[in-house]
Amino acid sequence: MTSVRDSGFPSRDAIVAFIRANPGKVGTKEIARQFGLKNADRAELKRMLRELADDGTIRKQGKKVTEAAVLPATLMADVTGRDADGELIATPAEWDEAEHGEPPRIRIHIPRHARPGTTAGVGDRALIRVERTDDGDGVAYRGRVIKLIDHGRSRALGLFRALPDGGGRLIPVDKKQAGRELNIAKADAMGAQDGDLVSVDLMRTRGYGLASGRVKERLGSIASEKAISLIAIHAHDIPLEFSAPALREAEAAQPAALKGREDWRDVPLVTIDPPDAKDHDDAVHAETDSDPNNKGGFIVHVAIADVGFYVRPESALDRDAVRRGNSVYFPDRVVPMLPERISNDLCSLVPGEARGALAVRLVIGADGRKRSHGFHRVLMRSAAKLSYAQAQAAIDGRPDDVTGPLLNPILKPLYAAYRCAKRARDERDPLDLDIPERKILLKADGTVDRVVVPERLDAHKLIEEFMILANVAAAETLEKRSLPLIYRVHDEPALEKVHALQEFLKTLDVPFAKSGALRPSLFNRVLTLVAGQDYEQLVNEVVLRSQAQAEYSAENYGHFGLNLRRYAHFTSPIRRYADLVVHRALIRALGLGDGALPDSETAEHLSEVAAQISVTERRAMKAERETADRLIAHHLVDRIGASFQGRISGVTRAGLFVKLDDTGADGLVPIRSLGTEYFNYDETRHALVGSRSGAMRRLGDVVDVRLVEAQPIAGALRFELLSDATDASRGGLREREGRGARLAEDDARKADRKKPAESKGRKSKSNKSKGGKSKGKSAAKKNKASGKSRRGK
Repeated sequence: MTSVRDSGFPSRDAIVAFIRANPGKVGTKEIARQFGLKNADRAELKRMLRELADDGTIRKQGKKVTEAAVLPATLMADVTGRDADGELIATPAEWDEAEHGEPPRIRIHIPRHARPGTTAGVGDRALIRVERTDDGDGVAYRGRVIKLIDHGRSRALGLFRALPDGGGRLIPVDKKQAGRELNIAKADAMGAQDGDLVSVDLMRTRGYGLASGRVKERLGSIASEKAISLIAIHAHDIPLEFSAPALREAEAAQPAALKGREDWRDVPLVTIDPPDAKDHDDAVHAETDSDPNNKGGFIVHVAIADVGFYVRPESALDRDAVRRGNSVYFPDRVVPMLPERISNDLCSLVPGEARGALAVRLVIGADGRKRSHGFHRVLMRSAAKLSYAQAQAAIDGRPDDVTGPLLNPILKPLYAAYRCAKRARDERDPLDLDIPERKILLKADGTVDRVVVPERLDAHKLIEEFMILANVAAAETLEKRSLPLIYRVHDEPALEKVHALQEFLKTLDVPFAKSGALRPSLFNRVLTLVAGQDYEQLVNEVVLRSQAQAEYSAENYGHFGLNLRRYAHFTSPIRRYADLVVHRALIRALGLGDGALPDSETAEHLSEVAAQISVTERRAMKAERETADRLIAHHLVDRIGASFQGRISGVTRAGLFVKLDDTGADGLVPIRSLGTEYFNYDETRHALVGSRSGAMRRLGDVVDVRLVEAQPIAGALRFELLSDATDASRGGLREREGRGARLAEDDARKADRKKPAESKGRKSKSNKSKGGKSKGKSAAKKNKASGKSRRGK
């Protein structure tokens, strides 16, 4: 029986027990209904829930609450082994051990008559529905497989190192397999050459000696950066080839016709993208509103390629697309979600060609707020393909042959509409973090040319704001029609992370007065206070780390970073499966023809899809990041011993991570190399502090380092620190005096070592007066850091 207080109000234990029994499904309303609470009891219930959240017993997720560190009802999990009774045991694929400790174990229930594709084995990854269990044997959850995502590996990826006998060794690229080389006999080498990246089938071996393998595929020489992106593709099981049925469907597809569509071919829509964009799936147009009731307002048209017309539910193209989840972008290639016939041809809004589109007409008031909107299935013809810099240059008074004729009729109304919409955005006050975003540029031969921080222009912000408005309109339309959809959600920060941020800011004497509900404006006030200070970058980094990660969900709990109550991805169905689902739902809701979401589609199934594509999104981000790390390590391998300036980007018990200013490369300074004393990890201050001297190495400190080791295969760099530390007693960042002199002395010592013996001992004065001053901050991109995807849509 439910435990209650004498007053009839439920006890803390009773409320927690109810929340535990219904993970992610209950909020204040459901708890009140369960315990028969009246309106007069709501204030007391909310107070108790706040207390439970403050002490870490429960956590909020939008309007719902769950037990702290409890698993969601549906998640991706890895089958890791069996228990004593032979039943399969799994653990969550995504789990923060540093924050939550050991991952919980899930016992997999296998029904007698399992559906095809739901029978898992050890080493497999699967989408699992879980529920809490109190079996008392250390296994906290029971689960069943919804869908098998990936079979356990019987193949390894690595670098082939040739041996004199014609065989070789495989050096695995997986850091977890470091030191576990495979032996490859000459007959199994398939002609692999020293330095080749190869895929190897694992072979059965005896219980002693090296395990053996047989080369299955030669992927190219590691001397080529083309092979470096292949490492991430294969290491993360990103599908590279499309199925034969999907390719046949793509080749058979025909351009959209006018039948069943509105004719928008005379609307001068334009695409504005990066200069190297591989797909052009969105176009925009704006004009002043002639309605006398909307003086000073605008009409904005956003047209998005009609991918749903070509990729129908349950088709081969659809099966391939949901498996990929999204496109993956590397410096040297794109792994698309859809075949090129669809993504780069039929659904690319190229100038002068008629293309099918799903478009939204947005009515913007003079105050910048969206007054109304309507969706249309149209046939359009792009008037021009522009780059961000090209559009911006025209507005700034430097039009070219393409933008000159477009300036007055098209570009100026677009910018005027953006300035209008920006008023409402500024009033909304979304999270506004200042985080540099670097881009690797390659030479014609595929090697690294340089790393740049692209300038953030009003052209970028214009497209971003119009895409956000279109995404909001899609979510509102589908909610109003009560159709199931996949939301783009971003939860508010966990209370424990907010408390940790508050304690950190105290060490800098930066006020952080949390009162009432969390809002992005609370964090923006902090960022405004530290603007221009030495620790501005540090605070931006720590605020970013306090935020939750955006994801896809069939349940709406809002988008904290954008400060929006409802939000869905609509604007990039070429490269995101979530957008394709939203397109299908709009087609069904508004009766727009073929390609609609099936009537049989359920919120439960979309919840499974949302969990799966959230995982593929994180997979893509990790693969892109690892490839960048490998490219830069490959680029720096010839610069061992060189000195660099950077910032401490991470502090752990193992040491310091330093991000270099010029390339954005991250490397480790092992804690053992910091000095002879013992260093304590201060989690509150994000610092390592010397036990005797009080010397402090802190997140965000500007430091000078020497490159000691570069491992291109692992994408790992190792540094040694050249800079002095901060005095921990001061609580501030270390002083930068004397940095130039130390670097000059270091350069002089290296030059001295290279001289002939008879010239040693002479002092080199040429460098001592050339202390290298900091060139200042790189231009930083205003990245909203709230889970927004590529191009901020």
